[in-house]
Formats: sequence, structure tokens, C-alpha cells
Amino acid sequence: MSFYPLLQAAAGAPANAGLALMGAAVGAGIAVLGAGLGIGRIGGSMAEGMARQPEAAGTIQTGSLILAAFIEGAALFAIVVAFVIQGKAATL
Repeated sequence: MSFYPLLQAAAGAPANAGLALMGAAVGAGIAVLGAGLGIGRIGGSMAEGMARQPEAAGTIQTGSLILAAFIEGAALFAIVVAFVIQGKAATL
């Protein structure tokens, strides 16, 4: 039994709108997951680098903060694109 017709009937939306909304939700989830994993790896590598070379701690910390900001910016852009897709799907 397929749940797709049941979801469409419950939502009362055209057939393509449901797929677009599900795609937007999955896209936003993947963007947040990727950003979390990326920032986690940066933090772990930063701690390891500071432990190995304490004299370079300031440079390592500055670089990792800049990289974390870039990752957050890319994740925010992906989430905005997912919301735009959701907005366009709602008008179908």
C-alpha cells in the first residue's frame, strides 16, 4: 500500500506540490546535518592542532572560526533555497 495518495488527499494539494514540499524538507535537513558535521570536524581538528602546537593556538583558532562561518553561510543559503522551493510549491 502506498502512502503517497493518502498524503496528497490529506493535504489537498496537486500531485507535484507534495513532492516539492518533501524535497524542500529533505534539502533543509541535509543542509543542517552537513553543517553540523562540518563544524564538528573543524572543532575536533582545532582541538587536536592546538594540543600538538600550543604556540600556534591563536592562528588555528582564527582560521577555524572563519571556516565555521563559511560553513554556516553555505548552510543558511541551502535552507533559504529550500524555503523558496516550499513557497513556490504552496502556490501550485
